[in-house]
Amino acid sequence: MNVLKSLKWRLIGPFRGGRVAAVTGVDSQPEVYYFGAVGGGVWKTTNGGLDWQPVSDGQPFGTSSVGAIAVSESDPNVVYAGMGEYDIRGNVSHGDGVYKSIDAGKTWKHIGLENTRQISRILVHPRNSDLVYVAALGHVWGPNDDRGIYRSKD
Repeated sequence: MNVLKSLKWRLIGPFRGGRVAAVTGVDSQPEVYYFGAVGGGVWKTTNGGLDWQPVSDGQPFGTSSVGAIAVSESDPNVVYAGMGEYDIRGNVSHGDGVYKSIDAGKTWKHIGLENTRQISRILVHPRNSDLVYVAALGHVWGPNDDRGIYRSKD
């Protein structure tokens, strides 16, 4: 008998968030998740998805296109958002770098990589929330200095 067979899909929102390119949760808080919408910014739930709140609205984000999002294992108040849709297509939205929150998404600060345009992945060291790796595409057509893997120690 398959216990999952009886489960039904249901729409729980958020509504009008756009395509989703990035999702992450907080290991120590199983009801807390963040997602980044391609055209709708960063969203957060603290009740397992019953309600979603836009945590990037009113913040200093230069774009609403999110390509990657990561939460620190060692400090779940630290959240990184990499801007710019990484799935290249005809109507791709580019980003303006990486943003960091140190208060679980209440406030955000731009921390660099302005010209990377598309960020596909962010990894945070499991024991050091300041040690971060970012995978960036840069300008899509042709070689450029903004493409690559970046590391920040602060």
